[in-house]
Amino acid sequence: MRKDWTALPESVTAAIAERVGGTFDVTPASSGDHAETAWTVRGPAGHIFVKAASGELSVRSLRYELAVTRAIDRHPPAVLWQFESDGWLVVGTEHLPGPHPDLSPGSTHLDLLLATLTALQETPAPGETWFTPAARLGFTHPAMDGETLIHSDLNPTNMIATPVGLRIVDWAWATKAAPWVELALLIPWLIGSGHSAHQAEQWLAQLPAWTATDHQVLDNFASKNATKWAAKSQQNTGRWVRDLAVWTGEWADHRTDGHQSAREP
Repeated sequence: MRKDWTALPESVTAAIAERVGGTFDVTPASSGDHAETAWTVRGPAGHIFVKAASGELSVRSLRYELAVTRAIDRHPPAVLWQFESDGWLVVGTEHLPGPHPDLSPGSTHLDLLLATLTALQETPAPGETWFTPAARLGFTHPAMDGETLIHSDLNPTNMIATPVGLRIVDWAWATKAAPWVELALLIPWLIGSGHSAHQAEQWLAQLPAWTATDHQVLDNFASKNATKWAAKSQQNTGRWVRDLAVWTGEWADHRTDGHQSAREP
């Protein structure tokens, strides 16, 4: 759960005021709950998105996000400034106005997503220490290892449709993996946006990393991911956890049913 703005020390809020031009007001981020604090700050310098962290894991996640902006030029929000004060790491980035994309079948935003994925699939992970597939997902397979930097949480609330293309935020779970892993993790969100599992796979077939991945590897991933989220839904009654359990289960069932149909005379 995020901390309120009042949790920030006075030295931190004063340093933010210097950077935004004096007096300002704040609005908490409307979605996501991973960041320790996340706010839109409005001051004489305009709108700036500010994240601040003091806990060990929160600081590590925010440093991951900073590292991503050094590795990828266009898709993450640009970092405008950063500082550390009284045990807090504070980062101000460009504010990205615009809606979250509509990923339903036939949406024009799917074209933006395809262009973004095509570019990101070719982004190598630099020499930073990133999450491994096993550490990020809780399961692994040799085919999941790779040299690509993936976001690993491309749900619609982490994407913003702008006039110049799709922008990606919240890179706290940046992972070094094979490029197809990003696409496999996207399938539940496509299903949640109205695609059938078959439609989601058909859409991803536009990307070479998907078509080049062995079917048994995808079967293994779908099964393990569904098992993970089914277990989580037994422990966490949050709506988003239950949704992911349903969507990952739908994909795993689709892959199982497809193989059974192929074996039938």
